[in-house]
Amino acid sequence: MEINTDQQKIKYILDRNVEEVISKESLEAKLSSGKSIRVKLGIDPTSPFIHIGRAVLLWKLKSFQELGHKVILIVGDFTGLVGDTSDKDSERPMLSEKQAEANMKTYFRQTFKILDSSKTETHYNSEWLKKLGFKEVSRLADLFSLHEFSARDVINRRLKEGKRVSLREVLYPLMQGYDSVAVRADIEIGGTDQRFNLLAGRVIQPAYKQKAQDILMTSLLEGTDGRKMSSSFGNVINITDSPNEICGKVMSVRDDLIEKYYKLATNLGEDKITENMRKGGLESKQILAFEIVKLYHSESKAIAALKFFRETFQEKKLPSDIETFIFKKGTAINHIIHISGASRSASAARTLIRQRAVELDQKIIIDPSFKPEALGILRIGKKKFLKIIPEGK
Repeated sequence: MEINTDQQKIKYILDRNVEEVISKESLEAKLSSGKSIRVKLGIDPTSPFIHIGRAVLLWKLKSFQELGHKVILIVGDFTGLVGDTSDKDSERPMLSEKQAEANMKTYFRQTFKILDSSKTETHYNSEWLKKLGFKEVSRLADLFSLHEFSARDVINRRLKEGKRVSLREVLYPLMQGYDSVAVRADIEIGGTDQRFNLLAGRVIQPAYKQKAQDILMTSLLEGTDGRKMSSSFGNVINITDSPNEICGKVMSVRDDLIEKYYKLATNLGEDKITENMRKGGLESKQILAFEIVKLYHSESKAIAALKFFRETFQEKKLPSDIETFIFKKGTAINHIIHISGASRSASAARTLIRQRAVELDQKIIIDPSFKPEALGILRIGKKKFLKIIPEGK
């Protein structure tokens, strides 16, 4: 495939949502050379869903792909078992193989909502990490000092606070760095929280007679409530969420994060973002919701989702403090109503449904055994409203 060396597109890759490049001169030269480079991204299966914060990196990969470069996507089925604590104030529990397998079941399918599958090289890092013995691990470990690891901000803080830091955590950067050796990466991309792990590849590759990879680090996107975007906080917007879910979640984003969401979660240009921000709070946020839904679904579904939101929350003036209830997938609607406390029993909920007194997203529910699968607004009777969210969303 012919490599595109358009300088404007190269500048876009190097500047858009980028916090740091190591080394920018080297990477710029590679992108301008007309030769294909291998661009690596690793994702650990810590959750079954890929959220729009992680998607910032996928869209960056897409930019490299569009210039004709080779994208290598690694799902960390092995590193996911060990657990990366780069951004954690406490030790991350080890995932079981069963958990990791369940979480990553649809990872590649999710990423191909953004990437071109025919132009993406995919791997699980157990392909090579399972084969490493103590001799090879010792060789890797000899390239780093304990001081270098403990000097990292989050690790240093934990040590000062007397919190446990396991030796397992020391091994994680070695494994991520060895991934770069295994796929012969020319560049690795990641968030700023991954800086130490990304640099590990630059240290390890020369020991295997490979050139040290360049590194491109993107900005981090906060969750809807301003905290780190994390499934455990329930503040994520997943790329597989339904149009109504995405729209509703975007509309709940803190106002001071709207501009950042425009920059990191849409592909709009700076001029268009500035124009939309001038429209003011509510209108600006509605356009943002429309753009994000359109990105992962379609324009028609984005129009419908925004229409649903307006009719449900604005024109009908539903209470802004609707109670939220998280339910287990596979739970029948009458049991959700009962367990949430909206009815005295499951049979009472069944009666309400048969009386056509229950609606989900403005559609009357007639089957008590119906099992919802996505976020929605439940109306029980005339005055009771409940936002229901499937576990893990």
